[in-house]
Amino acid sequence: MDAILAYDEQGNPVEPEWVAADVIIGNPPFLGGNRLRQELEHYVDDLFNLYKDRVPAFADLVCYWFEKSRQQIERGLTKRAGLLATNSIRGGVNRTVLQRIKETGDIFMAWSDRKWVLAGAAVRISIIGFDNGKQKRRMLNGQPVPHIYADLSNGRFDLTQAKQLSENENISFMGMSKKGPFDIDESIAQAMLQHINPSGKVNAEVVRPSINGIDVVQRPRNKWIIDFGVNMPINEAALYEKPFMYVQSVVKPIRDQVRRKRRQTYWWLFGEPCPNLRKAVHLLSRYIATVAVAKHRIFVWLNKEVVPDSALYVFARDDDYFFGILHSKMHELWSLRKGTSLENRPRYTGTTTFETFPFPWPPGHEPSEADNVHVFQIADCARQLVEFRDNWLNPNDPNIGVVVTEKRTLTNLYNALTCYREVKPAHENAWGAALSQIVALGNIVPKTYLNLADMETLDSIHSQLDRAVLAAYGCAHDLSEEEILENLLALNLERAAGV
Repeated sequence: MDAILAYDEQGNPVEPEWVAADVIIGNPPFLGGNRLRQELEHYVDDLFNLYKDRVPAFADLVCYWFEKSRQQIERGLTKRAGLLATNSIRGGVNRTVLQRIKETGDIFMAWSDRKWVLAGAAVRISIIGFDNGKQKRRMLNGQPVPHIYADLSNGRFDLTQAKQLSENENISFMGMSKKGPFDIDESIAQAMLQHINPSGKVNAEVVRPSINGIDVVQRPRNKWIIDFGVNMPINEAALYEKPFMYVQSVVKPIRDQVRRKRRQTYWWLFGEPCPNLRKAVHLLSRYIATVAVAKHRIFVWLNKEVVPDSALYVFARDDDYFFGILHSKMHELWSLRKGTSLENRPRYTGTTTFETFPFPWPPGHEPSEADNVHVFQIADCARQLVEFRDNWLNPNDPNIGVVVTEKRTLTNLYNALTCYREVKPAHENAWGAALSQIVALGNIVPKTYLNLADMETLDSIHSQLDRAVLAAYGCAHDLSEEEILENLLALNLERAAGV
């Protein structure tokens, strides 16, 4: 039977009754929260309404089994439960079900992050055992611990207590979700841009460069996109002849098949045109972006005319200071602990990661570079970082061929930086050995385009940036990672309380 949703004789959605049992053990079905409507469209609204006060909308499907099991234990119908989930259960909206478990009982056993390989599928999972709080002996990752927090961690402070800060609202946004093949190659875009419309409309108003995660961490694909904005009427969109004809012939047939009425009706518009994002970046010359799911937490500048894909999170700020804070060790540590992951790639989230992060000063209230030495130092380090990376990615050197340049990606650069930091080589032989480690891992990074001097420079810039950011917080430069997180949590709670 369907274990989480049923219908009564009148056709009303009801919650299925589970039988009483001493224990519940299982590996519930997994479906990511962002795919629920796509896969379960026939009843997803009923599911959301039925569990609206217990499971957040668009939490992963597995969360409903955790909540149902918790409910059985709370009612005294079950003593214990042990369930599997992907490791994303530890963060974001998914973690709500683990917080509810701790409110009415407790987690007595967990493996927070384990590799799971079965039938060719390789994912990272969490294993969680919970009860009504009766079990006092707790084990985390095979080791005895005094307590297990809702993010499946253990320490002297509970980072799940961090609050969303109103000062961080309306800055971070997920990129555009097109829900259709609006992307076009550069050759098609250039033909459209050169076309003169009888109406006098200029196609450059709706044909814009676009970017996704691959463009950021690898090499730009030089893609463009047809974007009729938030609510352009069809008669106005038709005045842009070639772009409209393209969307009509390529996108409309696909939209005609979707179930969501609005996307059928407004087939020439993006599925999620993101009006708040557009408004936030409208007056800026550039904005900051990061790939939502990526091995390395890398931030880049994008021109305001570029349309960001939904694989990106963007930040409506155009100052170097803000860029520097985001690219600091403080923010990276926070995002790793507060975010979730997909396989072994951390996932950034606008709500649980960014909106909980306490900046040295509340955004919009920081002093200028001219008035504060810390702000100047952070901004200056950020400018050095961007300049170094830009020059490295696109070297102005005739001796460096196209083949080598094509291998210069931010992923390869930060793969090598990670390796460099592990060994801190003092000479070329040690660096050669370090590169061999990367090759052995399957991430080929030839010495022809990475050298020890590059790594020393990049590592030095990041170290200077981290020192400058720590100083802005009033912290010593030699704090441990746990001490940094503890300080950030304390500042978050102060800000949330209005202190």
